[in-house]
Amino acid sequence: MSPTSQGPLSFVEMFELPTVVDVRTAARALGVCPSTAYRMLQRQAFPCPVLRVGGRYRIPTIELMRALGVDEHPVYSAELSRPTEFVQETFAF
Repeated sequence: MSPTSQGPLSFVEMFELPTVVDVRTAARALGVCPSTAYRMLQRQAFPCPVLRVGGRYRIPTIELMRALGVDEHPVYSAELSRPTEFVQETFAF
């Protein structure tokens, strides 16, 4: 599922977002519809800092995650899917 498809973002999708996201993607992360997110922007009530780039809004992903209570990035999912042998070879004790 891509960040622009319907439904709330999954935990894995959150950590695969680019550095900044558009309002629709931020709305998915927050669990609100895009029109609600735009209303919050108009009322200056968005739960995190927002950048205005030209005529568009951009939300820094790190700030969005902080607003959701996620302060740390987990290990990348690609690293989690590597075989155990790789981990044992890399971190041999």
